[in-house]
Amino acid sequence: MKIWLLAVVLAACGAARAQWEIESSGTTADLRGIDNVGGGAAWASGTNGTVLRTEDGGYLWQACAVPPGAEHLDFRGIQAFDANTAIVMSSGKGDLSRLYKTTDGCQTWKLVFTNPDKDGFWDAVAWDTVNKTIYILGDPVNGYFRLFSQVGEANRFTSKLPEENTSVMKGKQISAAPAESAFASSNSALLLHSWSGPVAFVTGGRKPEFILYIPDILAQGSTYSDWNRAPLPLAHGLSSGAFSVATSPKAVGSDGRANQPIIVVGGDYAHPDAASGNAAVSYDTGLNFETPDTPPHGYRSAVAYDAASKTWITVGPNGTDISTDDGKNWRALRPDPALHEAPDADRNWNALSLPFVVGPHGRIGKLNSKALRH
Repeated sequence: MKIWLLAVVLAACGAARAQWEIESSGTTADLRGIDNVGGGAAWASGTNGTVLRTEDGGYLWQACAVPPGAEHLDFRGIQAFDANTAIVMSSGKGDLSRLYKTTDGCQTWKLVFTNPDKDGFWDAVAWDTVNKTIYILGDPVNGYFRLFSQVGEANRFTSKLPEENTSVMKGKQISAAPAESAFASSNSALLLHSWSGPVAFVTGGRKPEFILYIPDILAQGSTYSDWNRAPLPLAHGLSSGAFSVATSPKAVGSDGRANQPIIVVGGDYAHPDAASGNAAVSYDTGLNFETPDTPPHGYRSAVAYDAASKTWITVGPNGTDISTDDGKNWRALRPDPALHEAPDADRNWNALSLPFVVGPHGRIGKLNSKALRH
């Protein structure tokens, strides 16, 4: 009887502690892109032209047709419009950075844009649902970050910086410090529609920054230029800096001021267990950042906010951390794997789009619905 009771208790504890439910992806590709559309539809992307799609909440992932000429491309970013329409971005030098689009559930693809910069490298793609605009962030070319956008359905992309002065951002150049760039690790270096402005992004290398565009209507009478640059208290170096940025839904506090924390995670991917210089948080809409009192437990490549539980979650090679106080303190989502799980069940993750997470060798996880209740 005692043995039977102990078994029941242990089984219950194991089930309660299981946070990521590992799913079968049917691929061994390194996955770095994930986008949950809702209604059971989600898309994932990775190496060797891999694109995956689910319509049933992750129960079954189907392999999509490989876009033409993309067999050896590394799809670092994917953004979906619905269950049938999506864009996927490859990262690579010059014309190895490309954007494809499907409108028929990934049966066929059309090449819509190729990097015009022979020395360029794309880091992230984002779909602005408000203005119906696609943004692409690229590493610096000739000392300036590259930002492209497409408005409408014309499949015509405009180089915002530094050559043209016709964009909504007035064409102001965004210079890059020596050895400063962005990281194409989780397609989350771009942030759209924070409280202060429509576009922001984070950088790494020798000078990690949060670079935020402030529209003229907000910049008038202030000391800030159109692009505000806030230093990030993160590890710096060729393999270090900011890798992901996210914010919570807009809200107004009791004092009438904006209450929308912006959280940045990163660190040094060459030293994934280093538990310092890997997170920062802003409580003034991205103008200044501070370090958390208790940081995550290592390098983190992606961060996201779960509005239902008011919980932040961040992932990396050595585990998952959560914060319930807007980034001031982080704790391991699960210090140890459950009894019925593999030792690495909570590890080896690259990118987030809750409730999904993806990683190397075709790893896909889905957050247990009970994981964030407490």
